[in-house]
Amino acid sequence: MLVGYSSSSSEEDSEAATDRIKRSSPKCQEQDGGVNASPARKKHKIEEQVSKTRLPLPGILLDMFPEDVGSQAEDSSLHGGRVRSFKHERGNWATYVYLPYHPEEEFGELLEELLSIAGAHGAVWTPQEELHLSLSQTVVLRHHWIQPFNRSLRAGLVHCKRFVCSAGRLRLYSNDERTRTFLGMEVCTGHAPLLDLVQAVDRTMKEFRLETFYKEPSFHVSLAWCVGDLTGQMGQCLQEMQRVVDDHEEGPFLLRLDCVELRCRTGNKTFRFPLEP
Repeated sequence: MLVGYSSSSSEEDSEAATDRIKRSSPKCQEQDGGVNASPARKKHKIEEQVSKTRLPLPGILLDMFPEDVGSQAEDSSLHGGRVRSFKHERGNWATYVYLPYHPEEEFGELLEELLSIAGAHGAVWTPQEELHLSLSQTVVLRHHWIQPFNRSLRAGLVHCKRFVCSAGRLRLYSNDERTRTFLGMEVCTGHAPLLDLVQAVDRTMKEFRLETFYKEPSFHVSLAWCVGDLTGQMGQCLQEMQRVVDDHEEGPFLLRLDCVELRCRTGNKTFRFPLEP
């Protein structure tokens, strides 16, 4: 018995054959991204697809990683109006050598009174966060210099002895750029051992071809600072503050430094060098 079938199966076979012929042509392979499509076209097509599906970063992440970090680092409004003495660069470490000062309890009351007088003359003064006596200028060390620099410094200080110095005369200073004024208390005793320390520090500075300390240093402890150069405008105010120091209830106030340890601050690292007893 002959059974008649519909023509649908033969039409499907014909359509499948036609489709295979179309797909085998180079033109269709390039359009469909087939196995013979060029790598450049494939890459371009993939990048287009990725760019279409990529989601934007949340705002909180963009705030964590700002594009222009350098401009923020140089923005003086972020640092109380202070301006860098040199441009911040990755791998450069601001470095200076100093003797720390640990203030007595009565010093805080005296400083508060002095800054009240200075503020009454129109300037806004900020107390120093860390009181110290500088033994070097601020220089720039490359990161790979830090360890050899401090080894040289330690070797140069091996014979330096502990001593005591004192300060009691107020004086105004400005930085080299004339962008800040400092209220300091100048040393009145202990110059000779301080000069010995400076000579030892300068030898290390010369070894690394860095700037040495001032030829005729005015050793002092900076108490506070303000923005701008006010060294020529506060003569009368300075005299008034000096009278407060001299007329202290227990006699003229003398700031006493027990110089038992020299320190080197390099960026956020502090190296300590105990002096000989």
